[in-house]
Amino acid sequence: MAKSALLVMDVQRDIVAVADDGSGYLPRLRRAIDGARAAGIPVIYVVIGLRPGDPEVSPRNKVMANIVKAGLFTEGQAGTEIHDDVAPRQGDVVVTKRRGSAFSGSDLDLVLRARDIDSLVLTGIATSAVVLSTLWRAIDLDFGLTVLADGCLDTDPEVHTMLTEKLFPQWADVLTVDDWLKAIAPR
Repeated sequence: MAKSALLVMDVQRDIVAVADDGSGYLPRLRRAIDGARAAGIPVIYVVIGLRPGDPEVSPRNKVMANIVKAGLFTEGQAGTEIHDDVAPRQGDVVVTKRRGSAFSGSDLDLVLRARDIDSLVLTGIATSAVVLSTLWRAIDLDFGLTVLADGCLDTDPEVHTMLTEKLFPQWADVLTVDDWLKAIAPR
């Protein structure tokens, strides 16, 4: 039987401020987090954090260079913290990444292997960034995958819909938060 973990990715104050569309995303994600905990599924938070001075950012990487130019995601800044509505509890693992994928520049793979986790449930902001890039890497690492479509959010709703309805189902189970909660509920 698969041992799963719920990944809550890039749900940081500055990202939520830009992406939250008023659809009830944070309360929905909170339900997924609470449901995972009730079912004994570990919740692992992933954040993007850059060292002061940005030594890991190449000017050749347009995305990262623009993030630095905007003054975002420096470790220790308030906007880089996980949003209070879904904040980790004592004992939750928080992994810091340096690029788009949750695996890039982080020790996520080590944390997952140490816990013998072989299946991931993906949530986060943005569907077209952290969720997509993490899904691709997780496929290559042979993880079982579930994407919670309404546990993900993107600044472009059309891209979100295309990914969750057309692309992701080719490689992952795509469920709503409510359907996933029903599937993991104790019987």
